Parts: sequence; structure tokens; C-alpha cells
Amino acid sequence: MAGATTSEPAADAGTPGTAGAPLPGWVAAVVTFLSSGAVLVMEIVGLRLIAPYVGVTLQTSTAVIGFALAAIALGAWTGGAVADRVDPRRLIAPLMVAGGALVIAILPLVRFTGDLVSGADAGAVLLLAAVAVVVPAALLSAVPPMVVKLQLSNLAETGAVVGKLSGIGTLGAIAATFVTGFLLIAVLPSSVILVGTGAVTVLAGLALGVVLQRGSGGRRRVPVALLLLAVAGSLLAAVAPTPCEEETAYHCARVAADPERESGRVLMLDTLRHSYVDLDDPTHLEFEYVRAIASVADAAFPADEPISALHVGGGGLTLPRYLAEVRPGTVSRVVEVDPGVVDIDREQLGLETSGVLRVDVADGRVGLAEEPAGERDLVVGDAFGGLSVPWQLTTREALRLVDRALADDGVYAVNLIDNPPLEFVRAELATLRDVFDHVVLLARVPVLTGEDGGNVIAVASRQPLDTDAIAAAMTGKDLAWRVAEGPDLDAFVGDAEVLTDDHAPVDQLLTPYGRP
Repeated sequence: MAGATTSEPAADAGTPGTAGAPLPGWVAAVVTFLSSGAVLVMEIVGLRLIAPYVGVTLQTSTAVIGFALAAIALGAWTGGAVADRVDPRRLIAPLMVAGGALVIAILPLVRFTGDLVSGADAGAVLLLAAVAVVVPAALLSAVPPMVVKLQLSNLAETGAVVGKLSGIGTLGAIAATFVTGFLLIAVLPSSVILVGTGAVTVLAGLALGVVLQRGSGGRRRVPVALLLLAVAGSLLAAVAPTPCEEETAYHCARVAADPERESGRVLMLDTLRHSYVDLDDPTHLEFEYVRAIASVADAAFPADEPISALHVGGGGLTLPRYLAEVRPGTVSRVVEVDPGVVDIDREQLGLETSGVLRVDVADGRVGLAEEPAGERDLVVGDAFGGLSVPWQLTTREALRLVDRALADDGVYAVNLIDNPPLEFVRAELATLRDVFDHVVLLARVPVLTGEDGGNVIAVASRQPLDTDAIAAAMTGKDLAWRVAEGPDLDAFVGDAEVLTDDHAPVDQLLTPYGRP
């Protein structure tokens, strides 16, 4: 009796009807590692998948991470509860096949949905983030607790089994995060990463089904419908619409020809017309904000004389080309974070670097920190992540790096985008005024009155700015913008906060498309 009593808890530790041996240790480890890793691949790639439709903002990242965590919690909770009631051997393989099939299917689902719903509003962001991760992540997250249940043949080993498999699952997630972020995204399109991850997961589920089938006398099979789902997802992925001509490390990118100007080219990054380049005429400046910055350069420095310029953000390198043309001998350094954009510049937009035009692939803040002190006549800020200036370039600490890089009479001109109530622009102007003695704003009248939004140019210097010359230069470039300074600028900025590295809520202050 004593022996019978002692053996009962061990039997109770398993699910009813699972009296056979647990999975081989290596099989349990592989299944846990793979299912956990696949979820993290989806989370990272999911952000890139929805970015062309809703942009890359803090809200986008938050939505994807939040939905992924919710799916992991839901899957783990549900998987554990079901494992106590149903033999996990019946469910693990189908869950892996279904989860892998849906990893493949989210590619066409996001793209078809993105064609219908786009824009940076919260509804579109949440919908696309949910489509990108929730269902497959929940299914795959249900697998590890079921594996744990199968391995619990002895209550005396519960801690060791749960701890080991939990650790293996975490290692899978960590490995997937680093491999995807540092390697896969650098060499493969998001579509290939997702289809490959899904296919590997499906194949692993099928292989596990064979193992479990042999152990159960051939009674259990993976439903054919799940295999059909995987095949259908792959086919849909092949025909789904894509906004990408080329996928870079940060963007969906393409170059479009201007139908009204034979030599005109538009660089599109995600949803934005990012740069306009005239292949035959570098002095043709299509975008108004580029003409405004060029007007600043024209007004601040003697005509035709070369200057030394730093450009934080490259895009199509429109301004460096312009300066090289109108000021022969000008030395420009361009800091561009996306190597894929630089490749497109070289291959499709005629970029040729030289001793007077240098392009460095680096984050703008890192590029600023590397600049020698007091050597630049002009610093141009034109770096964007989606519609927002990367927050680390907006702060007082970043602007002090800009000030350090400038010569005593140097000028900083930065492109900003916002819409009423223009809280981000006001905060950035307040930050500029905290660092520089002289700051003005260039914008259309409806923007200055708070009735409209769009691009504006903030200009800052240690020395007084010749605003009459800037206004005349803008007029000469057929630009109906105005200069706000003095009391008018005081009223515009109001009591806006100064942005710092410790507190720079740029995405929250920014209003990308205006408020209804």
C-alpha cells in the first residue's frame, strides 16, 4: 500500500491518458526553443511590415510589442490550462503547423489590410499591429506549457523541468532577436524572413507529428487543413501587393520618375516623398522646404564662395548637390543612418562621392558627436523616422553638439514637420532658443497663424541672422514663406517645454496629420 500511495502523485502529474514516456529531452528543447524564437522573429519583422502603412513611431513600436506580449500571455495561459484537460500529444504538432502557417499568412494579411487602412492614427496602428502578431504568436506561445506538461513525469523534478524549459524558451527568444536584428534583416527582405520562419515551424511541427504518431501507435495525425493553410499563405504572400521596390535596413524604398520632368526623380521612403533629385540640374529644388534651406545658405554666406557643411540625414542628397553646384569647392559631409538609401543614391540617383562630398553611414547623433569643434559653416538637419524627427536629434544635448560643430558665424537650419496645434515645433524652437542666441522660424503664413501645418524650417546661430536677406532669397526662389522672429516668435513659442535627453516626448507632441 505504501508503494502504491507513493506512486500516485507521479501519475497525477501527467495528463490523463498520457502514461507513456515524455518527449526525448532534445526534442522538447528544440520545440520550445523554436516556438519561442518564432514569436520574437514575428515581433521584430512585424514592425517593419506595418511601417510602410503607418510609419515608424513610438506608438507603432508600442503597439507591436504590446500585442506580442498580450499574445504570449494569452497563449501560455490557455496552453497550460488546456494541457491539464487534453493530452498535449494531440495538440502540440497541430499548434506548430497552424502557428507556422499563420506566420506565413500574416504577410499577405498585413499588406491587403494596409492597402485599405493607412495613416498614423491610433486605429490604423492598432489594427495592423494586431493583424501582424496576435494569432500566430498566441498559438505558438501555447506550445511551451504543453511541452512542460509532457515532461512532468515526477513531481520531485517540477522545478528543474519548468526552469530548464523556461530558460530554453528564453534563449530561443534571445537568439531570434539578435539573429533577426543583426543578421537576417540586413541580408533578407521581411517577406523572406517571415515565409522562412513559418516554413521551418511548419516542418518542425510535421516532424514532431511523426515522432508522436509513432509513440502513439499511429493514431494521431496533423490535419490536412493546416497544411493547406500553409500552402495558401505562401501563395497569397507571393501575390500580395507590396509598397516596396526595395527594402532597406529601415524603410520600404523606391525611386519614381517625375512624369512632368524627364530628369526628375522622387525618392519614396515608406509613405513619404522624401527627396526630389534632378539628375541633370542640381540647382532645381522641387520641394519648398529645400528651397527654404537653400535660401538660408544663400543669404548667410557670400555668393559663390565655398563653405563647409554637415548634413544630418541624407535622403537623395539634394542640398549637398545644390551647394556643390552653386558654390564650387564646398566640402560636405553627409551622415545617413540607412545604408540602403545610400546604395539607392549611388545606383539610381547618380551619387558620386569624392574628397568634397563624403557620406558616412551612422546615426545622426553619433555623427554629431564625431564632428570636430568649430569647423562647419552650415549644419543642416533633415533626418526623419517616418514623419517624426528622431528624438535624440531634438534635445538640448544634441543641439549643443550642433553648436560645438559650428564656426562662430555658422548657421544651423533644421527641417521640422508638424500640424496644429504645432506642439512639437514650439518645443523644438524653445530648445533651440535655450542653446542659441538667435533663432528664427521660416514657414507659410497659415502655419504661423496656427491654421495649417506641414514643413517648417528653424534657423539658429550665435550671431544675428540677416532675416531681410533670407526673406529676399526665399522670394527669389518663388517661395511665399515668411520669417517669424522677435515678439512674433515669442508669442508663437509661448511656454513650450525644452526637450532634453531625459525628457523628449517627440512622438507625443507631434501631430502627424492634424486633429479633426
